[in-house]
Amino acid sequence: MRSGLIAQKVGMTRVFTAEGSHVPVTVLKVDQCQVIAVKTAEKDGYTAVQLGVGKAKVKNVPKPMRGHYAKAKVEPKRKLVEFRVAVDAVLEVGAELSVEHFLAGQYVDVVGTSIGKGFAGGMKRWNFRGLRATHGVSVSHRSLGSTGNRQDPGRTFKNKKMAGHLGVERVTTLNLKVVSTDVARGLLMIEGAVPGSAGGYVLVRDAVKRPRPKDVPYPAALKAAAEAPKPAGAD
Repeated sequence: MRSGLIAQKVGMTRVFTAEGSHVPVTVLKVDQCQVIAVKTAEKDGYTAVQLGVGKAKVKNVPKPMRGHYAKAKVEPKRKLVEFRVAVDAVLEVGAELSVEHFLAGQYVDVVGTSIGKGFAGGMKRWNFRGLRATHGVSVSHRSLGSTGNRQDPGRTFKNKKMAGHLGVERVTTLNLKVVSTDVARGLLMIEGAVPGSAGGYVLVRDAVKRPRPKDVPYPAALKAAAEAPKPAGAD
C-alpha cells in the first residue's frame, strides 16, 4: 500500500481519443505536494506519511504549526492529510510527489466533500416518490407521508429518512480511470465526475477494488531536485 496525492479540483472538460470520440474528464491540480512528517509503528503505533499541498500565508498559520513546518524545512501548506502506507513505502520528509505517481489507464479512488445543497425535502434528499397527484391529495404532493406507527411505539424512530440538510459529506467515488497526466503543469485528468466543488481539495489513491498496475512507481513518483542556479558570467 502506497501513499496517495492531495489535489485541487479545477473543473471539468473533455479530451478526444484517437478514434475521435470525446471523454468527459475532471481536471485535478497537484501543487507542491510534499511530505511533512512520517508516522512509525514504534513511535505512533501506525505507519503513515503526512502530506501537505498548496501554500499558506505565514500570518494565517498558528505558531505550533509553524514549528511543525520548520522542523520539516518546508513552507507552510494549505492542506494536510495523512495516508496509511506499508513499511516499505515510507517516504523521506521534504520529498515532493509528482502527478506521475499515477499512470494513464490506472483506476483510482477519489475522496472529497460533496457540494452543499442546504435544506432539502424528502424527494430530493432520498429520492422519495411523493404523494399522488389527485384523488384527494392537495398542497402536499411532495410531502414525506407517514413517519411513524400507531400508539405503540407512539414515536418516530431515529435515523428516519426525512427532510433535512443535504450535502457537505465525505464522499468516496470508486474505480475512476486516469485518462492522462500533464507533468509540466501538474495536472491529473480523471474520467467522469469527482465529488466536491471547483477549488476544493480531494484525495486520490490507488483503487482498493482493482489490481494496481505492475509498472506504477513504488513507493512513489518523486520530483527531481531542481538544478542549482549557475553563477553569473558562467557559460
